[in-house]
Amino acid sequence: MIRRHPLKVLFYLNVLIVTLLIGYKAYLNLFEPSFKAIHTEQVNRIQNLLEDRDTFSFAVVGNINNSVGIFERKIIPMINNAGVDFVVSAGNAVSSGSEDKYRAVQGTLSYLAMPYLLTFGQHEYESFGSFRFYEHFGPYFFTMQAGNSRFVFLDSTSKTPWRWQTRWLREILDQNGSAHTFLFVGHPLMRSGEDVLFDEDEDYLHPPGFRDELITIIREYNIDAAFSANISQYDRQQHYGTEFIATGGAGGLVLNNEVSFHHFVKVSVDADTVTSELVPLEIGQHPVFKRLESLWFFIYSLFYVGYINFILIVSALTLIAIKLYAIVFVGKDYYPDYDLDPTPWLDKPLRVAMFTNNYLPFIGGVPISIERLRRGLQASGNTTLVVAPRYKEQPEKEDYVLRVPSLLAMGEKREFRLANIFLGRIRKRVRAFKPDIVHLHHPFWLGSLGLFVAHRLRIPAVYTYHTRLEHYAHFVPLPGTLFRNLISHALIKRFANKCDAVIVPTYSTEEYLRMIGVKSPTFIQPTGIEYERFQSVTEGEVNTLRSELGLGDERIFISVSRLSNEKNIDFMIDAIASLKTKTRMPFRFLIIGEGHQRDRLQRRIDTLGLQEVVTLVGSVPPDDMATYYRLGDIFLFASKSETQGMVILEAMAAGLPVVAVRSSGIDDVVRHGFNGYKTPENRDQWRDCIASLLADESLRKTLSDNALAFARDYSIEQFARDVKVIYGTVLAAKAKQQRAAKAKKNKPLATD
Repeated sequence: MIRRHPLKVLFYLNVLIVTLLIGYKAYLNLFEPSFKAIHTEQVNRIQNLLEDRDTFSFAVVGNINNSVGIFERKIIPMINNAGVDFVVSAGNAVSSGSEDKYRAVQGTLSYLAMPYLLTFGQHEYESFGSFRFYEHFGPYFFTMQAGNSRFVFLDSTSKTPWRWQTRWLREILDQNGSAHTFLFVGHPLMRSGEDVLFDEDEDYLHPPGFRDELITIIREYNIDAAFSANISQYDRQQHYGTEFIATGGAGGLVLNNEVSFHHFVKVSVDADTVTSELVPLEIGQHPVFKRLESLWFFIYSLFYVGYINFILIVSALTLIAIKLYAIVFVGKDYYPDYDLDPTPWLDKPLRVAMFTNNYLPFIGGVPISIERLRRGLQASGNTTLVVAPRYKEQPEKEDYVLRVPSLLAMGEKREFRLANIFLGRIRKRVRAFKPDIVHLHHPFWLGSLGLFVAHRLRIPAVYTYHTRLEHYAHFVPLPGTLFRNLISHALIKRFANKCDAVIVPTYSTEEYLRMIGVKSPTFIQPTGIEYERFQSVTEGEVNTLRSELGLGDERIFISVSRLSNEKNIDFMIDAIASLKTKTRMPFRFLIIGEGHQRDRLQRRIDTLGLQEVVTLVGSVPPDDMATYYRLGDIFLFASKSETQGMVILEAMAAGLPVVAVRSSGIDDVVRHGFNGYKTPENRDQWRDCIASLLADESLRKTLSDNALAFARDYSIEQFARDVKVIYGTVLAAKAKQQRAAKAKKNKPLATD
């Protein structure tokens, strides 16, 4: 039985709750039936209800704020039993103007047994709510004649210019023959004489000119009462024969004291008089626990603004609490575990399954690195299985490779292949192989399948970070900056943290992984090179190749690179064009490699008149590469997308000093002034380093000898031995985890 950490279960449960609630909000916005111009229907109902009547009553509520716990569950039943004819919201019926809030309040108001009208208040206006209010209910300011009374609703949010509203109001009241007039404006006109919970100056009617003009109109036309909301209390004042009533207790946030409590106002009207009655929500306070109950009611009202918001808030707080618990109380050891002994796994052959998105006969740094590791491991008695795409030119017999047919092939020569990872036979073959460890060479597609297989088999997964994905944005059908700045880094971080260990070729690459948040153990291990193969090239082989290429006694520059944007080949061509004008010493520049940019680069060479100087050699068989390297005098490189730059080590193994653009992967291999030069991406500086090696043969020879000595430590045999030590260390860590888990599972429970 698998035992899960309870905090982790709780964390994912909360994530699920939050996801479901967000989905429910989206459902309310997108799929619930629409409703429009509700006020038209409600006004008709009220007018029909009060036709030829001089006596009636209505309830005024303020700050409903989408409250389910207070308004829907408690106050609506009170209103339904209060004998009123209709209900008016004085403002803030919603907690914000978002679509889901309008839909929620419409559902809440449907529980009323009588018609209702809403005043356009501050919350109705927020979050672009004015557009929704207009569509769902009606205009921001309007008037209604019902029975012997006129009801006037104003916009206090500044959405509508106040001068236009007061002009309109005077014209309406000049023609008004009603016995009573009631005014509804979302913001209070009068400041309360009591302390108000969290009130601010903008909670009251602004600007001052609007307030003064309204008070003048109220005095001139003898308006019976002016109702408002927007403050969390009940306040009743009488001035100029008019009642100014602020009611903010229909829901939302109250403190439950003498001035801030849940309530509504009942207004009774007859032929001559208007009376208002405060109807509080009785909560049965006990005198002894009055303060405690007030505090609880405050918390209750704070969270109980609808079930959805309540659960969202509690879930979010729970997630925060779990995260804080993990940060503060869960012990962490950021140092490597030095008590791991790989020896038991070094003395026996291992079975290693490798997953890669490209492999030979595709020529590239990753396939060559994998092939060298495979050969080195097999030479020392280990067994490997490479899971890779199928190619037309692949060898007929290769028992150590599981070829996967492609779903899609991309590139001019269909060199990039999307293997069919959904084939069940892949997993069957790997299970039958019975690997001790899985080695992944890409953080997606076949790499993801390999990680899945490793987890299912409960064996370690090791990932080698070969490629800076952000420099390959031009291959991805997404906005380049989005892929470079976010997706590529997030993809690598997420994948690497799911692996048991990450192999990186250089210290600068390890630093990058730590900066993006990779926590898995990392091992620095450069890819090996066939050092002895470069030493075995004869002078006769070099001369034969020189003759085949039509070369004379000129100095030869070599570069090995795929002809693609991320390899920065245009930079090298421009620098060579500049060098041609600066030196009289003859030279030739051979660029070895293929790619989708070949035709464009050739046109650029032709345009600059470099046909006799720069040659795009094309693809060269791997077995012939050592001879091409030995043909050269200087190796040139400008790519900034490398994690190691394996071709640089190969060039050094052939005795070539290197001139490269400084970048990750290059910085740790090229030692400036020792085995080559590395410069910023500055054409003139890069060109001048080449010129200095051309002009000074003694300097070139010294750097050549140093490069040869430097490359000697990177043989394939040593590479395979070092990687096996990494495998052994990871297997030791896995075994230690399994022992600890087993001991914890079998630990007896404590007894009294």
